[in-house]
Amino acid sequence: MRFWNSTIGKKIVVALTGLIMFVFVIGHLLGNLQVFLGARAFNEYADFLHNGTHGLLWVARAVLLVSIVLHIVATVQLTRRNRASRSIPYAQHTTIQATTPSLFMIWSGVFLGLYILYHLTHLTFGWTLPGFNHRNVYANVALGFPWPVALLYVLGMVALGFHLHHGISSMFQTLGLNHPKYNRLRRGFAVGASIAIAGGYSLIPLSVLVRIIRL
Repeated sequence: MRFWNSTIGKKIVVALTGLIMFVFVIGHLLGNLQVFLGARAFNEYADFLHNGTHGLLWVARAVLLVSIVLHIVATVQLTRRNRASRSIPYAQHTTIQATTPSLFMIWSGVFLGLYILYHLTHLTFGWTLPGFNHRNVYANVALGFPWPVALLYVLGMVALGFHLHHGISSMFQTLGLNHPKYNRLRRGFAVGASIAIAGGYSLIPLSVLVRIIRL
């Protein structure tokens, strides 16, 4: 509890849970990109996840869920603590070093949370996808992106890219990977990874729109 209640403890929790989610979004992206291999390959991949992992999928989901909750709680508490430490409001606020993604970190996180909830109802549970078929995941993807839904997904990935851009760099810094010799490389990796991940995910709904992915 002493660790959790400390500022550095909460920052470490945010960094470690962020690392878990970062690994997840990479693995999830690599799996999703198999949709470009065709219906058979993608459905076999989905079947393996649900029936061939012997319960490990649910373990991964549980770890991810706990990580998301801890990440949100610690971030909110750090934000409140930071604001409470300013007993006297600034007469004038001027941003000096903060990047655009860092300024929108909270809002990109809120949008991502709402996006994840929709994504679960859309392609995981099928509640918002007419004709959802849990045995034909490829068909769900091919039929699940009319342009309003595709636009929502792309906006969600823009929010993810903004969140990752600042989050990856801060994560490495909090975990001690911070040195003037490597900071430029760290920031470059954050930019490249955020663009690659957001772009890779966005490629799927856009490919459905232009009929590259189709039944």
